[in-house]
Amino acid sequence: MATRLKELPAAAQEITSERITELFMQYCLENNRKPESVYLFCKQNGIVEKDFYKHFSSIDAVEKTVFVSFHKLAVQLIDQSGEVDALGFRDKLLTYYYTYFEILTANRSFVIFSLQESRNRLSGLMKLKEFRTHFKDFISKSSDGYLKIRSERIRKAQQDALEEGAWIQFLVTLKFWLDDESLGFEKTDLFIEKSIRATFDLIDTSPLESVIDFGKFLIKEKLR
Repeated sequence: MATRLKELPAAAQEITSERITELFMQYCLENNRKPESVYLFCKQNGIVEKDFYKHFSSIDAVEKTVFVSFHKLAVQLIDQSGEVDALGFRDKLLTYYYTYFEILTANRSFVIFSLQESRNRLSGLMKLKEFRTHFKDFISKSSDGYLKIRSERIRKAQQDALEEGAWIQFLVTLKFWLDDESLGFEKTDLFIEKSIRATFDLIDTSPLESVIDFGKFLIKEKLR
């Protein structure tokens, strides 16, 4: 299964947002810095500047769409499996996490460059702003019908909490993955499984065995 953003030949071709994003990632990895300006970026890559502005307003705007591109690819791969419609919300979320983090792993060098180039955490979150919108929309659609509450007001409040909680959980998982030094990032896979299981057990007010199990896992990794 190919999870890296499709690489395109260097020959001249139609300028699309995907092509610009690919060239941007390539520039960052080869130069260990972002392009200094749209003008220089376009000149180096043989792009007419006005064609760039048909898709993006700035270099920073390109960077923000990279994680959206990963998201769209993850959803596309899940849809292509042909099994997504038969999955419940919990299994859809697990499948999404595994797929998305596989894509992140295929592009780990860029992700580390993008998120760790600045020690300012707020700056890092701003790069995920557009992705956050797409992620929460995915959670909203995937969880449709999951909350069985008659009161519309209460149901909406819980739905909002569910989507925001899912986003926070994603950020925690992302931080774990960035720090993960295990072979094949197997600890991240375990983290995903245990964290989502614990989250759903809390939502369903089931016994807290899985929550305790997840807590033990976190403590064990912290002590390491």
